Amino acid sequence: MSRSQEELYDITIIGGGPAGLFAAFYAGLREMKTKIIEADSKLGGKVHVYPQKMIWDVGGMPPLTGRELIEQSIEQGLTFNPTVVLDQVVTNIEKDEDGSFLLTTATGSTHYSKTVIIAIGMGGVISHMKLEVPRASEFEDKNLYYKVLDVNDFRGKSLLISGGGPTSIDWGNDLSPIAKSITLIYRGDQMRGLEANRTKLINNGVEILYNTEIRELRGKDHITEVALYNNKKDEVFQIETDAVLVNHGYHKDNLLFSGEGKKVELELVDNFFIKSSSMGHSDVPGVYGAGDCVLYDGKVQLIAGAYQDATNAVNCAKLYIEPDAGKTALVSSHNDILDERNKKYLYEEKI
Repeated sequence: MSRSQEELYDITIIGGGPAGLFAAFYAGLREMKTKIIEADSKLGGKVHVYPQKMIWDVGGMPPLTGRELIEQSIEQGLTFNPTVVLDQVVTNIEKDEDGSFLLTTATGSTHYSKTVIIAIGMGGVISHMKLEVPRASEFEDKNLYYKVLDVNDFRGKSLLISGGGPTSIDWGNDLSPIAKSITLIYRGDQMRGLEANRTKLINNGVEILYNTEIRELRGKDHITEVALYNNKKDEVFQIETDAVLVNHGYHKDNLLFSGEGKKVELELVDNFFIKSSSMGHSDVPGVYGAGDCVLYDGKVQLIAGAYQDATNAVNCAKLYIEPDAGKTALVSSHNDILDERNKKYLYEEKI
């Protein structure tokens, strides 16, 4: 393996979601040379799927939107200026004779690291399943939506929601106070999701049409009418609408290392989750996991749990490189490495 010392990082984090970003921050506290490799074109991970949803279960934080969490996570994660590589999918990890790792991406790029943290969430880039009817792409930047970026886009409008899963039900409930009317259609005869939320949907006045799917979008510059098909009665009918919101699920990349010829073999649970201990270890020394992609007894599938995973993984990586190092970083409230930054936040107006 030929490389310069400048190319060799202490820790390379695969994934730039909440777990990966917090790992980057904590690695900075531990004074580790850090790189993030993210498959998407932006940092933030799966939270981009629900930018307007409220998140209540991050300790010590008032409720905040997904978008706010992304912005704050990125700001925190980049505190110590890690190297960030976007649009790169890691397809292979090899371990060299000297114990360091060679990471190869789908484009053929190579990255060298003493340790690796895998924080790829539920499996790489997530993209919405698009509506497969004529003219759908034509209306995407107008009034055909695949996610809610701003609830005010639907204020005072008649809205058609297509999809019968928990996300569609949540949209119906969340938007019912501001939309003029909401019709929710589902191609099956029974929606998925908590019964209490389905009942709330009815109480909020949302009209629900089962066995119904979109056949055609109509309108000149914007959608003004939708042709619907009842697959049980074999009938087509029309409704007028100001906006269409579609949630038919997501496309997800396969788990990392799906290619052949890999030299680092990770033990997986249910063919997906990286088998880990509560201390972040995988079964490969020097490779650790954090967030939704790891599984162990007591695992908490929350963003708050991802922070704990990330901290454990970084501490394991530090001790792997420097066995005599402290087991954890000095707490941030007493950490000299943050002195100048603390002055900025405490005395911003005086400096």
